[in-house]
This record gives sequence, structure tokens and C-alpha cells, in this order.
Amino acid sequence: MFGINGPEFILLLIIGVLVIGPSRLPEYTQKLANLVKEVRRMASGAREQIKEEVGIDIDEVDWKKYDPRQYDPRRIIKDALLEDDSKPVNAGAPVAAATAAAAAVDTKPKAPARIIERLAEGEAAPFDTEAT
Repeated sequence: MFGINGPEFILLLIIGVLVIGPSRLPEYTQKLANLVKEVRRMASGAREQIKEEVGIDIDEVDWKKYDPRQYDPRRIIKDALLEDDSKPVNAGAPVAAATAAAAAVDTKPKAPARIIERLAEGEAAPFDTEAT
């Protein structure tokens, strides 16, 4: 709890009792108890609200599945590269398809060459005041 071990916690309790004093100790103990009750009530209310809005119970979620420390990029890439995504191909289909694709590429009309308009020598370039 906050990196405090047992003897340190006992020492802090003793210092707290001495600073608060025996006369105000019951009052502060009651305030601490009320604070703990209020935090528990808010936590259960948040849990119920999540269950109503999302439709799942927080206790049923497998949180280890969402832990970012479990992802190893090397393993993910290796699995993706070793995955067999090839589909079976008919025996005569690749040759005919490749020939048809090559013929379609050759007969495709070519795009017209792009016309580049150049400024006359000594002419200032257009300036847009709204662009700067």
C-alpha cells in the first residue's frame, strides 16, 4: 500500500495519534469511516451504472486479454508471416487469366500528358494573403 511496509505504517499511526490528540481522535476516526463508506458506495454505484449502460458485468470481463504487456510485436509479425492465406487455384485458370490481364493492360488508353504552365520570365508568382 503506497510502498509503506508494516513498521512504517505503525510509526505513521503513532505520529497521527500524537498530532491529532486523544480528544479529537474519535471524531477523525468517524470521519475516516464515513469516507470509506462513501467511496465503497460510489464504487458500487459506478459498477452498477457500467452494468446498465454497457450490459456486461465487470467481474465477467477477462482483463488479462486486454493487458498491453502480453503483446509481443515479434510474435505477432511472425504469426502473420507464417499464416497460410493462399487460396487453391484451378490448374488452367492462372495462365489464361495472366494472358487476358496482359492484353487488357496493353489496350488500355494512356492518360494525356500533364500540361505545366510556367510563368513568364520576370513575372511575380501569385500570392495568396489568406494562405499565410
